[in-house]
Amino acid sequence: MKKTKALILLFLHLPIFYFAQFNQGNFTGNVETIFQYLNKDTVIGATQPPEKSLINTYMNVFYTHKNFKAGLRVESYLPRIQGYPDRFQGTGLGMRYVGYANDFLDLTLGNFYEQFGSGMVFRAYEDRALGYDNVMDGFRIILRPSKALTLKAVYGNQRLSFTGGQVIKAEGIVRGLDGELNINQLFPKFNESAFQFKIGTSFVSKFQKDNDPNLILPQNVASYGGRFSMRYKNFLLDGEYIQKENDPSNDNGYIYNKGHAALFNLSYTKKGLGIILSAKSVDNMSFRSDRSKDLQDVFINFLPAMNKTHTYNLVATLYPYTTQPLGEVSFQAEALYTIKKGTLLGGKYGVPINVNFSTAYKPMQHTLPFDSSLVTYKGRVFDLSDSLLWQDFNINITKKFNKKWTIIASYFAIRLNNDVTKVTNFAKGIINANISVLELNYRFNSVHSVRAELQSLLTKKDNGDWFTAVLEYNVSPHWFVSVMDQYNYGNPVSSKQLHYIVGTFGYIRDASRIMFSYGRQRAGLFCVGGICRFVPASNGLTVSFTHSF
Repeated sequence: MKKTKALILLFLHLPIFYFAQFNQGNFTGNVETIFQYLNKDTVIGATQPPEKSLINTYMNVFYTHKNFKAGLRVESYLPRIQGYPDRFQGTGLGMRYVGYANDFLDLTLGNFYEQFGSGMVFRAYEDRALGYDNVMDGFRIILRPSKALTLKAVYGNQRLSFTGGQVIKAEGIVRGLDGELNINQLFPKFNESAFQFKIGTSFVSKFQKDNDPNLILPQNVASYGGRFSMRYKNFLLDGEYIQKENDPSNDNGYIYNKGHAALFNLSYTKKGLGIILSAKSVDNMSFRSDRSKDLQDVFINFLPAMNKTHTYNLVATLYPYTTQPLGEVSFQAEALYTIKKGTLLGGKYGVPINVNFSTAYKPMQHTLPFDSSLVTYKGRVFDLSDSLLWQDFNINITKKFNKKWTIIASYFAIRLNNDVTKVTNFAKGIINANISVLELNYRFNSVHSVRAELQSLLTKKDNGDWFTAVLEYNVSPHWFVSVMDQYNYGNPVSSKQLHYIVGTFGYIRDASRIMFSYGRQRAGLFCVGGICRFVPASNGLTVSFTHSF
């Protein structure tokens, strides 16, 4: 078995070495390293690992020569940084592929990332900040018979973990087909039409052996659906609907209900105005290549978040919302309007105003007219209950006074059902948080600038009120230094009214960036696009380095 693996790796790598020897083709890639040296801090509950220092390192190398392509990634966790899955350990090859592409076809053998439609039926992707990587290992083919038609097929296993310097694959096999047709390209006389129309369809199935002695589990589970996109002048409407067959799993308590997911977006844009309305309905749509896994392991699909991605510290880290794959009915509305420059309120530069509202509810589960221990309820599309999961209203106003001064004022009103989307152990029911942020930017000249943030969070639950101050100084294009103080002054326990101070210093040179941070980090959730990982409390030094070539 070891000899077979060695021969396969040799076969995959030979083309790279062959072309490199003759100095042909093009190499690109990047390297990233995150190093932590941690101290024990009993006040915030931070521990020091036995190794004291932790490190994550990645290096991607991509090679292209005419129609040939190849790539690999080496990963190293000695050991992994805090908050990463505990199965990340060792040094080895984390990704590799070879392929061939021309105008008609695109072939990949080995590892690949891919997405069908919005991703609700299939998405293989990586988010290194979250420690998330469900890359496929197998075969992918993309065919473009004409400008109007694109066909895709995928077949393989998903990455589950990286242990002992080796990739461990999920037990199940994933197979999928996708097609997208551009109606305007199909009929050339419509190429210049103001009306643009695309349609698509997807089919994905997984296979996993039934090894449960007590249940009869489906070994093949299919998920399928269609999508469309229509554009007319300033309007864009797109939508997708996915149906999933019964898929008993650890997530849903091994019930035999079918699942569905529907997503619709309507937008209107013109100069100075943009409006988008979105709606999503999800029921029993946890779709993994291993029915026994949980957390963020081996998801075949991806359910887009129906709420705005926030970047300010208190808004993004204290009460983030996690997408609920077992069920949610959610809506979002956003408007961006710019008060025209030259007017009384717009001034010399105009005033952009962004207003956003999002909310999510549990779906209604209707009682069946018959008794069944396998199919437990009936769910309908966009049939919501009165049980609130999440609500977020926020407004953001930017005012540029002159070439030196810019002020951004923001307000956020967040309601989170902590009984369902649990983010803290110190509160029950709905958490209400009101957050205000004032950001000040001042440019001394083309080189020197300073930025300051003042953030306030008020809540009567959990750990009480917070205040955060950020001060950042930039010397363009190379240097930056900042300090942040996150202060839990409203904690009902006086001994826990703590300051979390972090200082940062960084240097940028061409495609290289190195950054040093030292200080306290509170325990909490780190989220991107509705997917989160828990980060424990820490006190110490973090050094990060990135370089692209």
